[in-house]
Amino acid sequence: MTPEDPSGECDVAVVGGGIVGLATARELQRRDPDARIVVLERESTVGRHQTGSNSGVAHAGIYYAPGSLKARLCVEGVRDMYAFCEEHGIAHERCGKVIVALEPSELPRLDELEARGRANGVPGLRRIGPEELAEIEPHAAGIAALHSPDTGIVDFGAVARALAAQLEAGGATVATEAGVTEISRDGGSRTRVVHARGELHARRVLTCAGAWSDRVAVAAGGDPDPRIVPFRGGYLRLAPEARHLVRGLIYPVPDPDLPFLGVHLTKRVDGEVLLGPSALLVGARDAYNLTRVRPADLRATLAWPGSWRMMRRWWRTGLTELHLAASRRAFVAACARYVPAVEARDVLPGPAGIRAQAVGRDGALVDDFVVHEAGGAVHVRNAPSPAATSSFALARLIADRVVGVG
Repeated sequence: MTPEDPSGECDVAVVGGGIVGLATARELQRRDPDARIVVLERESTVGRHQTGSNSGVAHAGIYYAPGSLKARLCVEGVRDMYAFCEEHGIAHERCGKVIVALEPSELPRLDELEARGRANGVPGLRRIGPEELAEIEPHAAGIAALHSPDTGIVDFGAVARALAAQLEAGGATVATEAGVTEISRDGGSRTRVVHARGELHARRVLTCAGAWSDRVAVAAGGDPDPRIVPFRGGYLRLAPEARHLVRGLIYPVPDPDLPFLGVHLTKRVDGEVLLGPSALLVGARDAYNLTRVRPADLRATLAWPGSWRMMRRWWRTGLTELHLAASRRAFVAACARYVPAVEARDVLPGPAGIRAQAVGRDGALVDDFVVHEAGGAVHVRNAPSPAATSSFALARLIADRVVGVG
């Protein structure tokens, strides 16, 4: 096998060229520089889906339950992410975040977030009142807030491309347009991976396929629980003349029972300011356009008992999200609660992303990172936000699992 040839024998095959798969491949390469590593990506470029279609926020670790993988790996990972960006000249900024309470009823939840952040070791986190909020975000409204100066913004797509370049410079193969169709043990000590550009026989296999992670894992013999259910996050963006209304990141106090953070205002490294996202259940795992429906994806969602249990529990939230997605006026009004100067004339259409949310058979929205082993391979089954922020720290954990298999 030549460095460019994604077939034959290899030491490690990584299915999925998003930021987590690439970071883990780099971690494995650093541990064993002589290993032959092949990354298989179904799209024509790396980082095409969740990596390149998110808000670009580098989270500090405030939201996550102390002791969870998200809490530990986010705090570790954001330090690594900033260091990597500085080393490689990738656009990033520690612009800071405020999590804003509008009403007294939100203060107990703000207290809980502050306690979580401190337990998780988030640097610089502090409670502020309306006066300090006005100094940090002059156009924001609120009775209290948490200020996280270490929260920032990153070009995660550029990080993925830099990782791919590092891998190739070290002798690894990063093969695009190489969607995997079959994973099976070859009868010996290796795993057979059939893909669009050939066939690999790998000593170790890692699958990190994002919105398709459940299908790849099940094809390799993994448990069907949990199932990926796609949610589309739609954004608006501020017109250039209105961008001065937001200096950094302005977030609401989230519902602690949901893994979504609510509609917020987000500065990006390219100067844009995004408003959103909505969180709408959709009929395709790549439904960046709302009209896209893939029958196989829709059938998979509707056939999963957990989808119906989830919808029964969260139908009111679903109706609210549907209203936000359908009405620009309502969407802008939700943002204007936090920045009252924002008006409908200030906003333009924005991008969309897909959140690959793992849903258990019982209808529970899986909140933490999930890594399983099955069929002689390691499978990343749930890696939503803050997976991009956490990717270097998460890669170390996953690499430990991969090395321990086979």
